[in-house]
Amino acid sequence: MCPLETIVNVDYHPVIATMTTTEAARRLGVKVETLYAYVSRGLLERHAGPDGRSSVFDTRAIEELARRGRPRQSTRSASLNLLIETRLTSLTGQGVRYRGLPARQLARSRTFEHVAELLWLGALPDEHHVWRGSIAPVDHLTTSPVALGDSIRLAAGWATIGTSWTECTAPADVAAVGRHLVATLVDSLPFAGDGRAPRLTLPDSDGRQIRATIAGRLWTKLSPRRPPPGLLAVVNAALVLMADHELAASTLAVRVAASTRAHPAAAVTAGLGTLSGSLHGGASKLCRQMMDDASQVGAARAVSNVLASGRRLPGFGHRVYVDADPRAVVLLDLLRRATGHTRAMMIVDDVHEEVAKCIDHPPNVDFALAALGLVAGMPSDGGEAIMSIARIAGWLAHAIEEYGEAPLRFRPRASYIGH
Repeated sequence: MCPLETIVNVDYHPVIATMTTTEAARRLGVKVETLYAYVSRGLLERHAGPDGRSSVFDTRAIEELARRGRPRQSTRSASLNLLIETRLTSLTGQGVRYRGLPARQLARSRTFEHVAELLWLGALPDEHHVWRGSIAPVDHLTTSPVALGDSIRLAAGWATIGTSWTECTAPADVAAVGRHLVATLVDSLPFAGDGRAPRLTLPDSDGRQIRATIAGRLWTKLSPRRPPPGLLAVVNAALVLMADHELAASTLAVRVAASTRAHPAAAVTAGLGTLSGSLHGGASKLCRQMMDDASQVGAARAVSNVLASGRRLPGFGHRVYVDADPRAVVLLDLLRRATGHTRAMMIVDDVHEEVAKCIDHPPNVDFALAALGLVAGMPSDGGEAIMSIARIAGWLAHAIEEYGEAPLRFRPRASYIGH
């Protein structure tokens, strides 16, 4: 029995007639991916199947939706439904695709820099080029608490202040800003290790070592250790998989800024501010804290402590993915291959098993980032730092798209309900 299980929002459901995922999609005349999109938009509710892993749907709800026709707008009052056309990223039950290429394959065969170029300019480069930046003044980074997320935002603010505020909307110009900005943010962070950036060897490569990658330089800022074979490739894979995720809240903030023709560096700061929320970029830190607690008192007690505080269990379930988060599947597989049965991975597995006793949601990418941070000896906000750096690639790709649209197109109206 899961302790305090009522806090996990486990609702009672009477026995209902149900359809499988395939049957529901066939009845509505849509693809399975579209059916999942209806769930994420609040138009349908999924239930766990008899085996506890598959999904089933209320037959009455499917029939009602079929009679109404394909929905154009979400009826969920707590969220806004925006449909923005993009050529960048698509989300399916099989995983994320960048410009039609599976991100899970790119994560094993390409550097983060390659994927950023793909998102910005539409093609994968043939060679690896070292990105160069500036170094933010050290006193700027020490005026805030010792937190990686705060340091990244301070360095981004410094870089933005020093930006020439001429119009910079051409794709090549935005890409140049992106290379310089990412390198600046990474190189401005204080060293956690010896400062010697390890070389990267990709899993699906000929064994060639690549020097001065963003993954290698970021490693020296996040971990005091030298990476064992294969672990740096997991950091690179995390950067690739976190580069973009369609219209997440921070990405929408960037597009709104770009629609006003804000400079790309300023648009990135809008994204970083939104990402700092505990329900967005900060979720991996909460999950990591649960893992750290588990290393001290055991997984069962750590999970119970989270539930006793009245909080939801971090790192599990996702609004977009009904089943497993494909990004987490890739990262956890690479992490396990790189580290084997270490004590840290045993803690990760124990936490997963304890949470599974309480809720049927699979781990999401926040759980995978927390696991990576634990295994690599990173601080608790290491996952947030990886996500912050990685998402700049996607944000600037969306900014490039938005610069090509009519300006100031985001102007929703409010419905006044006050006195």
